[in-house]
Amino acid sequence: NREEAETATKKIYFQLSEEEESAMKPYESHESEENYLEAILMLSLDHRKVRAIDIANMLGFSKPSVSIALKRLKEEGKVEVDEKGSLTLTEHGLSIAQSTYEKHTVLTDVLVALGVNAYTASQDACRMEHVLSPESFGKIKDFYAKWKEGAYNKK
Repeated sequence: NREEAETATKKIYFQLSEEEESAMKPYESHESEENYLEAILMLSLDHRKVRAIDIANMLGFSKPSVSIALKRLKEEGKVEVDEKGSLTLTEHGLSIAQSTYEKHTVLTDVLVALGVNAYTASQDACRMEHVLSPESFGKIKDFYAKWKEGAYNKK
């Protein structure tokens, strides 16, 4: 197939090791899922019960669309719904939500530090957080932490 041909071509052209080839596999993103889980986390930080309508309002989606997504997240063991319709994240869902939220906040901070206005930075971070590999995000996060500490200031 096309993907195998591209990988073979890159392997020949770049002379990749097996380890490098493995790392080259596309990072699998679940943008919609991550957005829902992050929304539940952010709403729950306000110490209130999170309902489907809250998510619909926050994300700008219809209630039926949110209900379908929540049903899938519940089936996958990422969200629990009590008898009153309140949503909570399972341990697995919370882990994904926290990771997504961390990417969002770090990327927003980096963009603001580069001079991007806060609104645009947040909007761009929301898109970027879903496509960065864990390796790339880790490097950005480490670089930014060192930059904040002044590690790159001229001496």
